[in-house]
Amino acid sequence: MSPEIRDKYQVVIGLEVHAQMLTKSKAYSSDVNEFGSTPNSNVSVVTMGHPGTLPKMNRKTIEFAIRLGLACESDIAEHQNFARKNYFYPDLPKGYQITQDLTPICTNGNVYIKDDEGKEKAIRLTRIHMEEDAGKSIHDVDVFDTLVDLNRAGVPLVEIVSEPDLRSSKEAYSYLTEVRKLVRYLEICDGNMEESSLRCDANVSVMLKGAKEFGRRVEVKNMNSIRNVQKAIEFEINRHIEAVEKGEVIAQETRSYDALKNTTISMRSKEAANDYRFFPEPDLQPLVIKKSQIEGIKAKMPALPRELFLKYTNELKLSEYDAYNLTDSKELALYYEEIILNTTNYKSAANWMMGDIKSYLNHNGIGMGEFPIASKVIADLIRVIDDGKISSTVASQKIFPALLKAPEKAPLQIAEEMNLIQDSNQDALLTIIEEVLEQHSSEAERYKNGEQQLTGFFMGQLMKASKGKADPKAANILMRQTLDKL
Repeated sequence: MSPEIRDKYQVVIGLEVHAQMLTKSKAYSSDVNEFGSTPNSNVSVVTMGHPGTLPKMNRKTIEFAIRLGLACESDIAEHQNFARKNYFYPDLPKGYQITQDLTPICTNGNVYIKDDEGKEKAIRLTRIHMEEDAGKSIHDVDVFDTLVDLNRAGVPLVEIVSEPDLRSSKEAYSYLTEVRKLVRYLEICDGNMEESSLRCDANVSVMLKGAKEFGRRVEVKNMNSIRNVQKAIEFEINRHIEAVEKGEVIAQETRSYDALKNTTISMRSKEAANDYRFFPEPDLQPLVIKKSQIEGIKAKMPALPRELFLKYTNELKLSEYDAYNLTDSKELALYYEEIILNTTNYKSAANWMMGDIKSYLNHNGIGMGEFPIASKVIADLIRVIDDGKISSTVASQKIFPALLKAPEKAPLQIAEEMNLIQDSNQDALLTIIEEVLEQHSSEAERYKNGEQQLTGFFMGQLMKASKGKADPKAANILMRQTLDKL
């Protein structure tokens, strides 16, 4: 498709994100909520929808939903009712889903992303509501039959519904990344799309720029990664534009994404809300949330990624790149927060986090929780460098590996044991400089004749002669002063 044709159209995207809650039991029963169990082992008569069984609300689900609403600046409803959403699937034993229809627990709110130009953009939320998950139909194990696993049936969900504020597949990628980061910081969902604990449906339409009405929208499902969400949306954008250019009418339908072929396939015409025959859930009492309960949850909220990002860029004067990487995961951010309790060299702390520490984690395939060196020790290492006792190079190449093997030791202790303390004594440095110039008299003559780029060569020889113990800053000043006198 030519850029000229693509530029004629405005893309309109809204996302519906389902996040499974990290509760021990299911939404309305005491059945275990656990991924990876033997199929159909986490079920009971309640999950199976046997006659005479009654649901009971999971309090933790309510707390998690409030926590998410507060993080998204949403309004928390004090009075709520539950509803039955009726539809038939083989993996939905009751024949209906307990959800919230007219009174969602959260309304309004924002998720902040970077738009295509790198500017902050608020994506408005329509609602966040609580509901239960269906089971899982498995089509690729048996050649002739579909297998049903009901372990997931009844698992608590929150559904996060955005307004159609997203204007590109890239913005959708950013939005979903921020939502996943948010639920992980809040510790209410693990965000693993490959395990379906975080799922996303995308509503996509296009319209001519300047038009007042949105185009026909299509819902896309079955995307098991954030990258696939972006790819599926991009495919739909191109499909819609090509159809409109040909004068075709876009069918309002639900489509499935095929990641192997990078295409979408029609599943069914889009259901209207009345197809679900919503009506009040008779077996659950109305829910009343007290303001004191909301305030209590708010008081225990952790620092959130956007809050930390603004702190790092505005207060600590870090670059947006550093701040974004430091807040990429809660573990990284908390460890960095611990380091800067013991040092004011915020940039150096960020460099250690994004450099040697993250490299070690990636190389060993572990998380921050398994990193052996205490945050205070990293702060001490930064202090030893700042005091001029060791260089950054020596710290990275020798002290840091030694700390990994003996994390109980202090950096200065290791530096002393390994005889790595820098020599800043001017007389000692001048002696080494004179020896280096004498050994490399021809290079010294070339420097004298104008080849000043040889300064780096002389510094390398000096560091080699001092076995890395010379203070680079002091040595560099003395070297230049000596060379200029030639």
